Amino acid sequence: MDFNASDAVPAIPGPRTEERLPQTAQAAVKIVIVGGFGVGKTTMVGSVSEIRPLTTEETMTQAGIGIDDNYGSETKTATTVAMDFGRISITEKLVLYLFGTPGQERFWFLWNRLFEGALGAVVLVDTRRLDVSFDVMGRLEERGVPFIVAVNSFPDAPRHPIEELRGALDLAPDIPIVECDVRRRASSRDTLLTLMHFLHSLARSGALT
Repeated sequence: MDFNASDAVPAIPGPRTEERLPQTAQAAVKIVIVGGFGVGKTTMVGSVSEIRPLTTEETMTQAGIGIDDNYGSETKTATTVAMDFGRISITEKLVLYLFGTPGQERFWFLWNRLFEGALGAVVLVDTRRLDVSFDVMGRLEERGVPFIVAVNSFPDAPRHPIEELRGALDLAPDIPIVECDVRRRASSRDTLLTLMHFLHSLARSGALT
């Protein structure tokens, strides 16, 4: 079949230069950012990603009243309904692909798919709502996904010594707990570096398979 010039299919634009995978990259690792509703997962992915993050936020409606627990997040007007996605180069050779999970319990059925292939996870917690973290950590443990805990520094949230938080969350002594301001790129990056150091230590001990 002959095509006229006017029938030619327009070229599909490729990724922007700044979003292309570095040519030096030799390894890519999938990391999930998990936590309850409104703990800052979308903000963390957005603050640290070196590419324009993919988000699946939708406007919150009256339908969620009585279903979604938005304590401490009453001013939120949108929520993640599938996932957030971003990318950060830790070194010239190592790239992390970041997947933020939806926080509302009615979307947790998506978690198993998002956990597939993940090497590790960051569990974001809000000290005003520590109880919502137990189900999150339990699901990671069931899937065998190693994780660290990052306490997001909300201005009005109570502050507790790290060891008190460890006891309250019933965490093993070797699981790192760090403080993080997910709005700041450097703080989010340092949290991811803590996770990578933890995974490296597990690999060296033979605990990471």
